[in-house]
Amino acid sequence: MNYREYQQIARRKSRQISVGPVKVGGEAPISVQTMTNTLTTDVEATVAQILRAEKAGVDIVRVSCPDEESTAALREIVKRVNVPVVADIHFHYKRGIEAAQAGAACLRINPGNIGSPERVREVIKAARDHNCSMRIGVNAGSLEKHLLEKYGEPNPEALVESALEHAKILQDHDFHEFKISVKASDVFMAVAAYQQLAEQCDHPLHIGITEAGGKRAGTVKSSIGLGSLLWAGIGDTMRVSLSAEPEEEVHVGWDILKSLGLRHRGVRIISCPSCARQGFNVIKTVETLEERLAHIEAPITLSIIGCVVNGPGEALMTDLGLTGGGNGRHMVYAAGKTDHTIPEAEMLEHLVKLVETKAAEIEAAKEAAKIAAE
Repeated sequence: MNYREYQQIARRKSRQISVGPVKVGGEAPISVQTMTNTLTTDVEATVAQILRAEKAGVDIVRVSCPDEESTAALREIVKRVNVPVVADIHFHYKRGIEAAQAGAACLRINPGNIGSPERVREVIKAARDHNCSMRIGVNAGSLEKHLLEKYGEPNPEALVESALEHAKILQDHDFHEFKISVKASDVFMAVAAYQQLAEQCDHPLHIGITEAGGKRAGTVKSSIGLGSLLWAGIGDTMRVSLSAEPEEEVHVGWDILKSLGLRHRGVRIISCPSCARQGFNVIKTVETLEERLAHIEAPITLSIIGCVVNGPGEALMTDLGLTGGGNGRHMVYAAGKTDHTIPEAEMLEHLVKLVETKAAEIEAAKEAAKIAAE
């Protein structure tokens, strides 16, 4: 088996739904989501936050709609952003109807806490009338009383039972445009719940470790949980839940997907931790390159290795590479082969230019292929 064959992940087969123009499930790419933390009624702040998330590469953004003022603001928000917006709805069924009418692409609900069957029917009708999908969002911290009494405490089985009960409510009304999440802050519980749910239904799954923590600890926790699920082929859309700005969630989400070869966007830097053998300051170089290359959207791999021990080998597997050399000159690789040397003083600007040129070539080729297909 060659190197590339080890990188193939067989994804779980699921039904496909639409969240606005974004397809979720089936053969569609795994989408990256985040959620705003501004007051939804502050339209300017909310739009600005969504646009920052768009720049980071977000596919779908969720916005909380707890009151009538928020759903009114939602109508203006969706007009000014470029990604589909999910309206987060709890308890009051009228908020779901208003959000669908305001242009939400999806409603995040628990049918069980919307109210009577008649109210659920009204929300489903509004969603159907306005081409709005739904997400059944089950959370270990808000399980129904009868399930807590049955199981004694939140556990994977309770999460899955809750999800399937809610799914049946929608299916009984012949509504099938929905995805499901069964989140928990405990990694073991969340992963087990998603594994069980994946075996019991074919609905698309939105995966996440809820309330994962701050930027560093939350990134680690989410990477372990989401990475385990994605490696097993489970997950059609995902959110990394951090106590950090939404764009940080997006960056981490993309890094997880890129690490598993499931999606490719922007520059993926492979770099060494540095040691006494380094021919240049690897840590500072990588920090600067991450900042300078953040605007690149084309999928490019770049290896930054401080010495010749591992540098040539890593460069074999990247589009561009740099390995520390002697006398203040370092080797630049292109398509896995030695290409030329560069003085250290010119190194950073030179690498940025090489990546930007490569990105332009990729985008041009993509555009040419699109024109040819038409």
